[in-house]
Amino acid sequence: MNPSSLDLARRVLGIEAAALNAVAARLDARFDHAVDMLAGCKGRVIVAGMGKSGIIARKIAATFSSTGTPALFLHPAEAVHGDLGAIVGGDVVVALSYSGETEEVVRLLEPIKRLGLRLISMTGAPASTLAASSDVDLDVRIAEEACPLGLAPTTSTTVMLALGDALALALLDRRGFSPEDFAQLHPAGKLGDRLRRVSQLMHTGEEIPQVSPSTAMPEVIYEMSRKRLGVTAVTAADGKLLGVLSDGDLRRLLERRLLSPEKDVLHLTAADCLTAHPVTIAATELAATALRVMETRRITSLMVVDSTGRLEGVIHLHDLWTTGLV
Repeated sequence: MNPSSLDLARRVLGIEAAALNAVAARLDARFDHAVDMLAGCKGRVIVAGMGKSGIIARKIAATFSSTGTPALFLHPAEAVHGDLGAIVGGDVVVALSYSGETEEVVRLLEPIKRLGLRLISMTGAPASTLAASSDVDLDVRIAEEACPLGLAPTTSTTVMLALGDALALALLDRRGFSPEDFAQLHPAGKLGDRLRRVSQLMHTGEEIPQVSPSTAMPEVIYEMSRKRLGVTAVTAADGKLLGVLSDGDLRRLLERRLLSPEKDVLHLTAADCLTAHPVTIAATELAATALRVMETRRITSLMVVDSTGRLEGVIHLHDLWTTGLV
């Protein structure tokens, strides 16, 4: 009886997971050597491979580029027909070939050596031509392909892809690549949205609801209504944030006054009613950080201040909708 699709899927995933664990267990100083070579690269990382390995090579090059390492994919067959001009002194080549004997990849060895480039390979054959010609050969041997016929590259390409990710991320860590660096390389799409800064979303200038400590409560309420953010900052003459007043603060104030002899709140000033030492955030923080603070503190807005405590803006939960975070 043929296995069900579900059984086959589990078999495929099991074989590939086991192969990844086996490769992880075999990692040794050669991996560190490869990372050292990539970290010392004065040019670009050139990633090459044919067929399915070529598709994996293209993705590895993209991962290097997106994590701060200039990289490009080189098609071996196109390279020997004119694209070798893309390779220059100072580049490091990463070549993928499970057999280590792929003709088009092996033909790259002569120009690579002629240019004096360093070569990292991923092969499943340590005695192959490619492995023997490399400065570092990373072992991607597998026990079997997940393909039921044992023919289609499946487990082998999965292992190459994962090892490429490991190289890129080890290099990211080595170079101290930060979220700020990542944001600069991903200004668009969902990643770009997630990495937007508070400074890009906050209300500034005349959009900021703010009053002085001596402002009477009718004016405070008017300012909150006029700016439509459900909150107002209370600032000193030098712009430093003294506190905030929110819709919730007003509601709680009214509830307390209704139970006291002095029920009227309109003769009070902002200084009488403000919440001192409010939660604030810096303009340089990620929008995701602002959202996390709001959720943790159960508030809907944050005052944005500089290092001296001067008010720079205000960010509201609604502003974060534009990022797709909410």
